[in-house]
Amino acid sequence: QVQLVESGGGLVQPGGSLRLSCAASGLSVSTYAMSWYRQAPGKERELVATITGAGGTTNYADSVKGRFTISRDNAKNTVYLQMNSLKPEDTAVYYCNAELWIGGSPTDYWGQGTQVPVSS
Repeated sequence: QVQLVESGGGLVQPGGSLRLSCAASGLSVSTYAMSWYRQAPGKERELVATITGAGGTTNYADSVKGRFTISRDNAKNTVYLQMNSLKPEDTAVYYCNAELWIGGSPTDYWGQGTQVPVSS
């Protein structure tokens, strides 16, 4: 059974930093494309950052480039999102996603989400 468990969320002041973790079980983070999404109140879920399986290539939404860093620890089977210089508009529920394309179709798994309010 696949599980993605996020942690590390919480209230942070503008300009502050936070590191989110996504601990995976039932799959290998070095095989799947691992991503962080976020959903702000009243808005659609959006892709924040991705790290590919084999090559470990990273991609970021323009809104977080230079501030957020996605990484993974294969030994711990965990993916991280380091968030620096946080802004109020970063306030959202952050979700971990694992995706693998098999036979031309994607298989996706989601975590339960962790809240990140950015406010003074």
